[in-house]
Amino acid sequence: MKKLLIVVDYQNDFVDGALGFKGADKIAPRIAELIKKFKDNNDEVVFTYDTHDSDYLETTEGRYLPLPHCIEGTKGWELYPSINELVGDSKTFIKHAFGSKELGQYIEKKNYDEIYLCGLVSDICVFSNAVIAKSFASPYCRIKIVRDATSSYDLSMQEKAFDVLKHLHMEII
Repeated sequence: MKKLLIVVDYQNDFVDGALGFKGADKIAPRIAELIKKFKDNNDEVVFTYDTHDSDYLETTEGRYLPLPHCIEGTKGWELYPSINELVGDSKTFIKHAFGSKELGQYIEKKNYDEIYLCGLVSDICVFSNAVIAKSFASPYCRIKIVRDATSSYDLSMQEKAFDVLKHLHMEII
C-alpha cells in the first residue's frame, strides 16, 4: 500500500510567532511520531511552507490578514525545530497561497492508496491542501486528516471545516 504524509505549514510563525496560538505547540510530538512512523515504513513524507515576500501586505491575503508572517528566510518561516530536524531528504513545497498547485501536480504523478494530512492551520491551509490532494489523487485514494496532529486558533471553524471535508468523502481520524 502506497502512503503519503503531508505535513502542512508547521512553521514557527504559526506555532509561537506572528500567528501563533495557544496549543499549537502541543501537536508537535504527534506530528513527529507520524513522520517517524511513515519513514520507518518506507512511506513518503512531504512538507509545505507557507511563504511570503516583503510585499505581503500588498497581496490579497495581506489585505484580509494584515499581519506579516512566514516571510521567506526569516525564523518565522522555518519549520518548528522538533519537526525541522526530521525533514532530512523529504520533498518540500514552497507555497504562496493556502494550497499548493505544485503539491497537486506531484500527487497526480503518483499512485497513492492513502494520503494523510497534519499541521497548521486546520481550517485554512490543511483544508485547502486536503481539497487539492483529493482533486489530484487517484479516485481510489483515501484522504485522511489526522485530528490530533492538526489544530486551529478557531476550534469551532475547525469543526466546520472537518464537516465539509467529510462531506467531500475525506476521513477525519
